Amino acid sequence: MNVFVLRHGEAGTHVTMPSKDFERPLTESGRDDIESIATSLRGLQVGLDRIATSPLKRAKETAEIVVSVYEENAPKLELWEELRPEGNRQEAIQRLSRLRQDADILLVGHEPFLSSLVGELISGSPSARISLKKGGIAKIQILSFAPKPSGQLRWLLTPRHLKKMSD
Repeated sequence: MNVFVLRHGEAGTHVTMPSKDFERPLTESGRDDIESIATSLRGLQVGLDRIATSPLKRAKETAEIVVSVYEENAPKLELWEELRPEGNRQEAIQRLSRLRQDADILLVGHEPFLSSLVGELISGSPSARISLKKGGIAKIQILSFAPKPSGQLRWLLTPRHLKKMSD
């Protein structure tokens, strides 16, 4: 299984009220960046079987842009509560483990949750965190889920890297 982990694009000003933060949208610049990133992924012939996203507006908008860029080859889009900023890594990993093991999955969410998830998938420990910029993406090849997750970090790209790859 290949798991691609994408942090949402640039969003509006951070707010402290959780109910308002849920609805914070991508900025115009964030939308443009994600469209460019999705175009780069498609250009790299990254096939996706499904996209799972946090239900928060900025993550969902990010995932929807990827779907629109993939057009007729668009993967299935699912909302996963496990990918919320306060989500449960173990539940997300269990959900991944129930999917086809030859699948290519894109997860869209938030920091610091995503970095902790990547750390756990590649080292077995959430403290082995990586730095995932807004619009940054990691590719992890999952080797096994039992007895604990075991994966290899295949790449970690910033938005700038992806944009240069499509030029």
